[in-house]
Amino acid sequence: MNAKIILDTDPGIDDAMAILFAEANPNVELVALTTVFGNTEIDISTRNALYLKQRFGFKCDVAKGASKPLKRPPVGASIAVHGENGFGNVDMKEPTISADPRAAHQYIIDTVKASPNEITLVAVGPLTNLALALIEAPEIRGLVKEVVIMGGAFGTHEHTGNVTPFAEANVHDDPHAADVVFTADWPVTVIGLDVTHETFFSTDYIDTLRDTCGEVGEFMWDISRFYLDFYKSRMGVNGCFVHDPSAIAYVINPSLFTLREGPIRVVCDGPAEGLTLQKYKQTQHKTDEWADKKPQQVAVAVNDQGVLDLYLDSMTQYGNR
Repeated sequence: MNAKIILDTDPGIDDAMAILFAEANPNVELVALTTVFGNTEIDISTRNALYLKQRFGFKCDVAKGASKPLKRPPVGASIAVHGENGFGNVDMKEPTISADPRAAHQYIIDTVKASPNEITLVAVGPLTNLALALIEAPEIRGLVKEVVIMGGAFGTHEHTGNVTPFAEANVHDDPHAADVVFTADWPVTVIGLDVTHETFFSTDYIDTLRDTCGEVGEFMWDISRFYLDFYKSRMGVNGCFVHDPSAIAYVINPSLFTLREGPIRVVCDGPAEGLTLQKYKQTQHKTDEWADKKPQQVAVAVNDQGVLDLYLDSMTQYGNR
C-alpha cells in the first residue's frame, strides 16, 4: 500500500532531493508540499516548491506556511549552504502556478481530518507548521498515521549538532515548535544527524545520478554544485551527508533503520538551545520532565548502502519513465 504523505519542507537543495525522491518512488503518494521558513525565507521556499511541481509535473498541492518561529527570534536563511535562491543560485524560471489558498497548518488539519489514519506527515524543516496545526486542532493527534521528522541530534556515533555544538538546524530554528511536536500524543519517528551523518552522497554518486536519471538527475547535479562547495570548504569532504532524503527512505523502507524508544524533550533557551534529549532508560527520578510524555522513536543506526541503493534505483526509474 502506498504511503500518503504531506511533506513539510523548506526547499533547500537537500529538500529538493527529498521531494523528488518522494515523487519518484512508487510506494509513496505525495499529497502535498507544505512550505516553511528555514533554508530560505518563506516566499522563496514556496516559490521553489511551486517550481518543482511545475517543472516536473507533480500532481500534489502546495500550501504556504509559517514565516517565523513560534517564540524565538528568526535565525535567518541558510544562504551559505543553499544560496540566495535556495537552489544553489542556478537560473530558474518563475513558476506560473499558485499555491493553495489555505495556510499550511490549516491544509494539514483539513487533509488529516478528511483522510483519518491515512496521512503520514514528513517534516524536513523547522516544525512550526506542525506545531501550529496541533495547537489549533489537537484532535489531529489521533488522526495522523505517523509523523516522520528529519531533525535533531542525540549523540549517537558522536553526532551532536551542525549549527551549534549541540543543536541540529531544523530544531534550532524553532525549538519551541519541536518540543510541541515531539511531546504530543501521536507517533513520531525522528531521523536525525545520528543516521543522516552516517550516509553520504559522494561526488561520484551525484555524477551517477546526473548520468543515469535523465533531466531530474541533471537538475540535482546542477543545484548540488553550490552545496558540495560548502561541504568541501567547511568539512573537507567530497560529497554531502544525506539529510532530508533519509526521512523519505524511512517512509519507504523502515527496516533500513534501527530505532530506540523513549520520550523526547528540547532545550528551548540558553547556550544549548535546540538540544534534543531522549530518555531511553527506565529510570525513576524525583524530577523528570520526560516521565509523562509519550515515548517516541529515534533512529540510531542505518543501513547506509541500502539507502543509497534505494535512492538511486528510485531516481533512475523516475528519470527514465
